[in-house]
Amino acid sequence: MNTTDNPSPKTDLAVTHVLAQLLEKLEHSAVPVGAEQYRSVVEHLVHEFEDVEQGAELGRLLDAYPAAAEVYENLNYQYAGLCRSALDASLAAETSAREAIARAMRRAEPNSKDKTHGEG
Repeated sequence: MNTTDNPSPKTDLAVTHVLAQLLEKLEHSAVPVGAEQYRSVVEHLVHEFEDVEQGAELGRLLDAYPAAAEVYENLNYQYAGLCRSALDASLAAETSAREAIARAMRRAEPNSKDKTHGEG
């Protein structure tokens, strides 16, 4: 029988911090970044997130590094949705989408009326 012991979560976030900082620098680089380099940093960060302990220290790290927070949120989407996204930004996006849909529907209405009532 194969048994796997889950190691206890890492409490030292030094490596996670360095990777999050590096990802943030890549995100804001004025110089083009190679896809392999970017992918490598993200993959290493993903592996770190799998092992780190949840808590206030991780929360502070994610607050300080938005690119890393986005990776973390995507990894945990199935459990918590967009739990780290700012509520104001999410609400604004939803409101904008509703307004755009309403405008599109209003524009579509007169066209259909013109076609049915314009001939005759």
